[in-house]
Amino acid sequence: MADELKRRLVHASGSGLVALYLLAQYLEFGLTWEYFRYLMVVLSVVVVALEFVRLRVGLEWWLYDKLTREYEQDQFAGYGYYMLSMTAVVLVFQPAIALPAMLMLAIGDPISGAVSDDSLKRVKGPKVLVTMFVVSAALAAPFLLEYPLAVLAAALGSTIADGVKVQVGEFIVDDNLTIPIYAAVAAWIVLEFAPV
Repeated sequence: MADELKRRLVHASGSGLVALYLLAQYLEFGLTWEYFRYLMVVLSVVVVALEFVRLRVGLEWWLYDKLTREYEQDQFAGYGYYMLSMTAVVLVFQPAIALPAMLMLAIGDPISGAVSDDSLKRVKGPKVLVTMFVVSAALAAPFLLEYPLAVLAAALGSTIADGVKVQVGEFIVDDNLTIPIYAAVAAWIVLEFAPV
């Protein structure tokens, strides 16, 4: 349980990337969206390199034991998918879409995990789904205040990504990969095609 709490806190720490960007904007520090994209790419490259070293060279840090789950010991870990998905939405979308999508992963996912019974159901229970939807909508609202349909779409996208397991053959797609992508794509579709 203690390790699970540590994992959730580390998960939530990803919101610091969003805070960094927003604070830089507020202070007119010069961290443009373009530079933020470069930062995210660099962080993703570092994570992929760490995973390569861990899986191919056999580097075993105590941190890996604490922050990875047992099934991740011999495969690409969830934190790698986490960084790659955040980077993907930052590269493809503008801040109003990408930043809340990042927060849905960093904050929404650990909160929904806290109310989950940790069972391996294909579709999570109503309490988890409603929690994820409400938290995601609350995270998206400040960024998309003028577009309530986009807020709802992003929240629905993240809820589906978090609440419905996708399996391709023997591989279960990690929700760390899908939450920001589903949320961002759903919001973008509404902003592009729905009547305002």
